Amino acid sequence: MRSRRSVGDAAIASVTLLALCSGTWLLTSGDDGHAPPQPAASQADVSGAPRTGPGAPALPPSPPDRIRIPSIRVDAPLMGLGLTKAGSLDVPPAGRRNLAGWYEAGTTPGETGTAIVAGHVDNADGPAVFYRLGALRRGSTIEVERRDGGTALFEVDAVEVYDAKAFPDEKVYGAAARPELRVITCGGGYSRTTGYRGNVVVFAHLVGGSR
Repeated sequence: MRSRRSVGDAAIASVTLLALCSGTWLLTSGDDGHAPPQPAASQADVSGAPRTGPGAPALPPSPPDRIRIPSIRVDAPLMGLGLTKAGSLDVPPAGRRNLAGWYEAGTTPGETGTAIVAGHVDNADGPAVFYRLGALRRGSTIEVERRDGGTALFEVDAVEVYDAKAFPDEKVYGAAARPELRVITCGGGYSRTTGYRGNVVVFAHLVGGSR
């Protein structure tokens, strides 16, 4: 694994694309009408330019305890995620529908770098924490409650969907020169044979913080 502040590790992608994406609920319900929303093309970043626009000053390191995304009704606790024995990022327990996780060996949300949050789109009982992530729009706010008593406020830059065979590891997990956040779940279409075909990824940057 690379250093604590360098999150660009392709091994993380392998579990994000697999362990989060079985589509258990759709497989067991037999109803494709339950498929979660997918990002509109208009929400993607088509410029190809590095995201270096203005943002808020970085916050000191502090573990996050909760994530809120008001526009899609997300309000969930965060658990720390480590690496599996195979060297890939672990995932939250599938049985806890309203729980997300953050990569605790990497950047904490609000400090300079790329912080990673991941969560399930569904489980055997129905929609999970990031079921509506694909409906998020650019300009939306993400709030991360931190253990130091403050809240890191992020603005969404883009919402994109990638096929598993074309997941851009460096774009998603690579280091950033400003405080940035990635929120990841399953998406990219659904197959009854293999589950979800890829991932929805939200790109956001820090715009404020309170303590």
